[in-house]
Amino acid sequence: MIDFIFLDFTWTQLLQPQWYIDNGGLWLLLLIIFAETGLFIGFFFPGDSLLFVAGIFSNKLAASLYDTNNDFFNLLLLSVLCIAAGILGNTVGYIFGKKVGPAMFNWKDRFLFKQKYLHQAKEFYDKHGGGAIVFGRFLPFIRTFAPIVAGIVSMDKKKFTFYNIIGSIAWVTSMLFIGHYLNSFVKNQFQLDLEKHLEIIVISIVLVTTAPVLLKMFFGKKKQVDESN
Repeated sequence: MIDFIFLDFTWTQLLQPQWYIDNGGLWLLLLIIFAETGLFIGFFFPGDSLLFVAGIFSNKLAASLYDTNNDFFNLLLLSVLCIAAGILGNTVGYIFGKKVGPAMFNWKDRFLFKQKYLHQAKEFYDKHGGGAIVFGRFLPFIRTFAPIVAGIVSMDKKKFTFYNIIGSIAWVTSMLFIGHYLNSFVKNQFQLDLEKHLEIIVISIVLVTTAPVLLKMFFGKKKQVDESN
């Protein structure tokens, strides 16, 4: 299995959701969701697009554990597992932030750690409070560091757990269900199979999800330049 996964492997494949589905299936999907929402080294994984693509392949993924022989129940089974992975990931991130987090502000940039992402998450949390745990799920980088920041500032555990559950349910179900039913709709209405056009879909999702972060960075820098002048 390991030899198969790493045969002709290139690092760019880590940015391709299809690679995880084809080579790791359900268990790698759950591991990636856990890592991206619970480990600071998981910020580069394709969370939104991976869930969207998983929605398209929901029957295949669910069948690797238990095939209900029903599209909706297969999708529901996959959703429950992904939600659980997301909740567990954020919980680990929160605990890590509480124990180790404060020291992270003194860490130097490394390949798997960037100070700017930690500070962006801190700013986002300062602005939105507990809502950052929910809304941050839909923003790359923020979803990785938001639970860590919540731990750093010692957010109430019960309050964090509530937002954690709500955020995971909202993020996972929206991405999976949109992926699954949009593919079905396009197939029926336009005879177009999204499985054959995943590159375009992934690029579109990346642009949509990163736009708020990019705009914030652009206008933030512009504001600093204006103030300095």
